[in-house]
Amino acid sequence: MAERLSTLAAAGTRVYFMCGNRDFLVGDAFCASAGMTRLEEPQRLECRGEDILLLHGDTLCTDDVSYQRFRRKVRDPAWQRRVLSKPAWLRRLLARFARLMSRRHTGSSETRIMDVNAEAVAETFRSGSVRRMIHGHTHRPAVHDLSVDQRHCQRIVLGDWHRQGSLVKFEDGQLSMLTISRAADERVELLLQETAAPLAGDT
Repeated sequence: MAERLSTLAAAGTRVYFMCGNRDFLVGDAFCASAGMTRLEEPQRLECRGEDILLLHGDTLCTDDVSYQRFRRKVRDPAWQRRVLSKPAWLRRLLARFARLMSRRHTGSSETRIMDVNAEAVAETFRSGSVRRMIHGHTHRPAVHDLSVDQRHCQRIVLGDWHRQGSLVKFEDGQLSMLTISRAADERVELLLQETAAPLAGDT
């Protein structure tokens, strides 16, 4: 994976990485070998005069108390040092166990608990001083228009990468959501959906 990413970077494509709820142990050494720049969360992106906030999205799911407890633990530098000091075979075993527990948690939790919390979303818009954010984690691709403090805001949610890719394209001042076919016997196809319209003025 690092070799393919570094080849892409060497060809002139700037590659950035923001960790999520499963790849939080990816460090600077791997990022360097892959030719990519690690981004802290949340990350502010300027697109032609507009600031957009990029984040994984799990910090918005504050109703999922058990997951937030897990997140605080695995993001702790001391915990990460202890895990990384273990033999590789043990770390792989721990990773498989963590994925099993994650699937059990996902299957047994109510959908509303694992989705974003409305107040957490509003507070992120306020603290970031932005009107548009892009995140993943919930795997529910959509564009949500909402009002925060009487300002039109937009939350763009990316989907997962199981059956197809999910991304946002910024071109000529317009944001668009796209999907990429992953079928091995098909030509890679971009399906353009003009879903992220320009933000309206203040209400």
